[in-house]
Amino acid sequence: METQTLSKVDLADVFQSQQRKALQLKKSTAQERIARLLKFKEAVIANIDNVYEALYKDYKKPKEEASETDSVIVEIDFVTDHLETWINPKAVPTPEGLGGEASVSRIILEPKGVCLFLTPWNYPFLLTLRPLVSCLAAGNTVIIKPSELTPHSSKLIKEIIESVFPKDEVFVMEGGADVASELLDLPFNHIFYTGGTRVGKIVMKAAANHMASVTMELGGKCPSIIDDSADFADAAGKIVWTKFFNCGQTCITTDYVLVSEDRKDEFITHLKGTIEHMYGVDGPGIESSKYARLVNNNHYQRVKRLLDDALENGASLVTGGKTNDGENYISPTLLDDVDPDLAIMKEEIFGPLLPVLTYKTLEDAIDFVNKREQPLGLYVYSKDKVAADKVISSTTAGGSVINHSSVHYMSPYLPFGGVGNSGIGRGNGYFGFLDFSNQRPVLEMP
Repeated sequence: METQTLSKVDLADVFQSQQRKALQLKKSTAQERIARLLKFKEAVIANIDNVYEALYKDYKKPKEEASETDSVIVEIDFVTDHLETWINPKAVPTPEGLGGEASVSRIILEPKGVCLFLTPWNYPFLLTLRPLVSCLAAGNTVIIKPSELTPHSSKLIKEIIESVFPKDEVFVMEGGADVASELLDLPFNHIFYTGGTRVGKIVMKAAANHMASVTMELGGKCPSIIDDSADFADAAGKIVWTKFFNCGQTCITTDYVLVSEDRKDEFITHLKGTIEHMYGVDGPGIESSKYARLVNNNHYQRVKRLLDDALENGASLVTGGKTNDGENYISPTLLDDVDPDLAIMKEEIFGPLLPVLTYKTLEDAIDFVNKREQPLGLYVYSKDKVAADKVISSTTAGGSVINHSSVHYMSPYLPFGGVGNSGIGRGNGYFGFLDFSNQRPVLEMP
């Protein structure tokens, strides 16, 4: 599939036109921004079936897992309901030394300016269009480079955007790493990147050249800690559903499970039974249209190497492990006896492999997590509030859920983002609006 190319001169023209338009949008009212968002919503709704088709063409993502536009629509509704309140200047007290009640202090939220979006392939519509809502609500202009690994989705994203916005407001530029590099040479005011840490560091270095602010939604190894008091059947069901959704290609899904030594066999029985109930004893099979594939052969080979390395170095295959090179297919796979020093425990899996590890005490589980990079998500399953609170208060993560995994991302009332290696900045609802805004203090003295 051909991708769009622009000369550096043409790209500079688009960028400069967005700089000019950003000065106009800075003065736009809440109602004007809401009108743009509602027009955007109409375009998203009109293309729901096209979204399903594009995702299936890109990596056989089943319709049951392809409802990415639902969250975009919910986000637009939430933001448009609240934007008039958010956009108003916030009055704050003034210290006596600066005039006290005779002075006026306020915080104005103004757009950052021209933004760059470098967005991923695993949820191309959700992870491009949902943060775009926050960016537009804050009054910015945007250039978007969607992932070249999902070309049908990227093409449709471009078509949706062009049906709503002139290119001096939102512009989509398709292409690969060369296009991303060309874009990063431009002096954007803010860069929003979703992807891996390695490329994230490249983006941050480019941003530093222009002193651009950044939002980084990265990944990492997200643990699910199973306390002995947990409802094992319930925990297994939620972990399996969130883990193997989208063939494991979700940055906030459970990357590995920690369960007590005494209860490991019991919990593995629940996990194995749930996997086989949901996907069949032999997995969904390469003919299945209800199970996504790894996005391309490079990613398939990477995940397969992790699986092969684990099995060659002492890990036990509980269920799954079926692979097919031509289909980029790996069945939902459960692994036991996994050495923490193996490659599968050192890099984010981003595929349908679930290692189970054990701990002697809950303190050991906490220590295991704390010795590693801070995760994007950390999940604890427990009916013991004291135990659950202990895990939360003794660890750090981008976000957490008690008695579920990953679902915090769906709430517009909660900030979403990472910490340390798992990300910088926050998205969703008001927090996304703030992330794309400059909080400008104004002190008016008598």
